[in-house]
Amino acid sequence: MIGDDLAVKRLSELGHETRLAIFRLLVRGNRQGLSVGEIQSHLDIPGSTLSHHISRLVAAGLVEQIRDGRTLYCKARMESLDELMAFLTSECCTL
Repeated sequence: MIGDDLAVKRLSELGHETRLAIFRLLVRGNRQGLSVGEIQSHLDIPGSTLSHHISRLVAAGLVEQIRDGRTLYCKARMESLDELMAFLTSECCTL
């Protein structure tokens, strides 16, 4: 189970419209992930802006990056999403 601090960080990062769009695209993407160029093409985001948002998602543990030669792939860390959902529902119906 994740702690309050990490849950707040992950929710905060997903609370930004662009980062949420990136994360949702990666969730819909294939299991190998999407290249940064593919993400940029889908969302029409300038490269420097996209890099900033991806690095914040990586720092929160929501996205991982894999380099294959000169191509950088990003994929959603679904286990992080599962942890966040478990945190949010852990006290369901306890009152």
